[in-house]
Amino acid sequence: MMSISNDTAVASMADRILDAAANCVLAYGVDRVTLAEIARRARVSRPTIYRRWPDIRSLLAALLTKRIVGVLDDVPSRGVGREALVGRMVAVAERLRHDEVIMAVLHSAPELAMVYIAERLGTSQQILIDAVAGELKLAQEEGSVRQGDPRQLAAMCLLITQSTIQSAQMVEPILDADALAVELAHSLNGYLRP
Repeated sequence: MMSISNDTAVASMADRILDAAANCVLAYGVDRVTLAEIARRARVSRPTIYRRWPDIRSLLAALLTKRIVGVLDDVPSRGVGREALVGRMVAVAERLRHDEVIMAVLHSAPELAMVYIAERLGTSQQILIDAVAGELKLAQEEGSVRQGDPRQLAAMCLLITQSTIQSAQMVEPILDADALAVELAHSLNGYLRP
C-alpha cells in the first residue's frame, strides 16, 4: 500500500511531466516534441514516462485532458438554470480559446486534433458532457431548459461550442472575441430554451 506522501509524489511527477510536455509543445510545435526532451525538461528518465504513457500521442492526450478539465474546474458553476449554464459554457469556451497549448495542438497538429473533433470522444469531452448534462438536468427541473435526454443535449452543446472554438480565428474579422461570446450564448440559449 502506498502512503499519501508517495501518492502526492507520483501526482507531482506526472504534473511535472505534463508541464514539460506543454513547454515542449509551445517551444517546438507538436510534431517536433520528443519523449527525450520532455524527460530532460521534467528531470526524469524516459522509462519513467513510459510507465505512465505508452507513447507521445497518449501523453499529449493526457496533457490536453489536464488543460481542459483544469479550465472547467477554474470556471465555477454560476447557479442553476439555463442562463447560468450558458454563461459557464461561454466562459469555458473563451478560456479554452486562449489556452496556448490547446490552440498550438489545434493549429500545429490538426491530424491529432481531428481524432477528437471528428472520430471519437476523448476523456475531456466525456468529462465536459457529464458536467453539462448534470447542470442541464437541474435546469430542466427548474424549468429553464427544454425536455430531452440531458446527455444528448450536452453532446449537442459540446458540438456547438467546440466548433465555435475551432473556427473562431477564421471569423475573427467578422466576430471579435466579444461578439463571438454573445453569439455563442445566443446559439446555446436558443437551442436549450423550452
